[in-house]
Amino acid sequence: MGNGGAPSTGSTGEDKPLARAFEQVPAESPLAMPEQDFDTTPPLIARRRFNIDLWARRLLVVTLTLIPAALAAHEMRRSIGLDGISVMEGVYLTLFISLFAWIAFGFATAAIGFLLLTVGKGRSVTPRPLRASEPLRGKTAILLPVCNEDFLGVLGRLSIMERSLAQVMGGERFEFFILSDSNAESGETEKRAYQEMRDSFSRPVHYRRRALNIGRKPGNIAEWVQRFGGGYDHMIVLDADSIMSGQTMARLAADMERHPHVGLIQTVPTVMGAATLFARWQQFASRLFGPISAAGMIWWAGSEGMFWGHNAIVRVRAFAESCGLPELPGRAPFGGHILSHDMLEAALLRRRGWDVHMVTADDSFEEFPPSMPDLFTRDRRWCQGNIQHVPLLIRIAGLHPLSRFQLLVGATAYCTSPMWLALMLVVLGGAASGYWPPAQVLPSGALLGVTAVLLFGPKILAILWAMADPARRIGFGGAARMTRGVIVDILLSILMAPVAMLTQTINLVTILMGKKASWNGQTRDRDGMAIGSAIWLFKWHILLGVALTWLAVEAGAVGWTLPVVAGLFAAPLLAAITARKDLGRRAEESGLFQVADPWWRTQSYRPLRFRWPTGERRRAIAANDE
Repeated sequence: MGNGGAPSTGSTGEDKPLARAFEQVPAESPLAMPEQDFDTTPPLIARRRFNIDLWARRLLVVTLTLIPAALAAHEMRRSIGLDGISVMEGVYLTLFISLFAWIAFGFATAAIGFLLLTVGKGRSVTPRPLRASEPLRGKTAILLPVCNEDFLGVLGRLSIMERSLAQVMGGERFEFFILSDSNAESGETEKRAYQEMRDSFSRPVHYRRRALNIGRKPGNIAEWVQRFGGGYDHMIVLDADSIMSGQTMARLAADMERHPHVGLIQTVPTVMGAATLFARWQQFASRLFGPISAAGMIWWAGSEGMFWGHNAIVRVRAFAESCGLPELPGRAPFGGHILSHDMLEAALLRRRGWDVHMVTADDSFEEFPPSMPDLFTRDRRWCQGNIQHVPLLIRIAGLHPLSRFQLLVGATAYCTSPMWLALMLVVLGGAASGYWPPAQVLPSGALLGVTAVLLFGPKILAILWAMADPARRIGFGGAARMTRGVIVDILLSILMAPVAMLTQTINLVTILMGKKASWNGQTRDRDGMAIGSAIWLFKWHILLGVALTWLAVEAGAVGWTLPVVAGLFAAPLLAAITARKDLGRRAEESGLFQVADPWWRTQSYRPLRFRWPTGERRRAIAANDE
């Protein structure tokens, strides 16, 4: 191993000094990672071929989206605007049809995924099995970026993966790197825990902490590439809360070796480790509803897949030559460091001709925020990062058309909440002012039925998919418990939807006004929250509930606004209750939101237990630091 505890400095390859507070690393193998020129199209590694099958898939999804949207537009045109469309009616129709097309797109993707997983058995969306005749030749680094995390939990998850790798063919071709951007206080804890535990691992586990957090996570990964990337063929990028089995890691590495034109393979991780009621609810929804939508997206994305920044394998040299991110000119939200780097990195890999694929994997996991406020805090960061892509998807030369579409979808996803709110205000405001009667602008019964199918259809398809396989059905606790979980999920989702609507609207507006989102370590553990704090946190939701109630009474439309108003008024109570771990345990004991145990629960893996060094051991560590 390399340096001991003395601070050291290095270079990113572009004369930017980086202080390293502490590290135990192998000898450096530098690899250049130049900043990309967004204004010039780079040379391709291979000429892109027009794949008529892939574009036919995308045309099918677009058709399945536009047909119901066109029918909805025709139906609404019959009820309003027969004598011409006023400005108010034009705004209403634009909002309604755009949002209807959005939910139709989601349904079309889920329906295709359902057919793939049932009729097609999912063969086109899962990685191939390992072959004994094809041993791994390349070296793979497993990168664990951390920033002020529960480090013992990180080491426990690492130990699970490290022991899993010991059981697969080619596991000796993998090494771990813990890349810390933690502050000095957390860094000392990490240093002592790492020094105590590193000798217990059966393969190399390296550690490095930067004293200067330059460029956040992208800068952390880039610094590793520039110092060590030349010694590794692939890197598996994880988050601090990620777990992936050794079998899946080896399969991904084998696929990268089998297909030298592939630059990145992204697994679709599922949620694990839920303790609070909120996290258990989201874990259940992720496991049950996520697979069919993911399968549909993988099917139409093809070689133009996406990257979510973790639980993925990347070809190191392809990443180095394609993904050096410049600092953008100007102020936030559009200037500064690129925040949502992952989707852009996938687009930059494809820009040079590298294929980017997504696959489903039953043993790729991540954790979920433990409460509604923690989810909304993370969502605010994602909102700022995604809207930063809007000028980039126009500016960057040479992007694949689907990459531009994906960046646009990621950004406009945060516009749907303001659009839902604007639609409600237009309908209620117009009715309250006497501009139109509510019945004139509300969808007909048939159109409401179609809307309900598009909204809840993916959940119904997911239930059918789970019911069709006995093992999967048992994993969710059987038909009765799964159905009960879906019913509770729908009720909670109805209450949470207006809360998310206003929260995302506030986030988008304030970010566009120049109020930056904080980009610090995530809150991964919580047990409840005070109701007083929750009321203050959701004060604007309560005020909007009051305003919508008044408008609904004036407009004579109390009935259909009741679920929205109820969700807004209940926001503090919903956040406080669902953040409790005791209710999460009760749900687990009663079988509510039941999911199958992760793969490592059936094996003899145990997280390492750290004992603080005492006596001679502590003095030895202190002497080593000097």
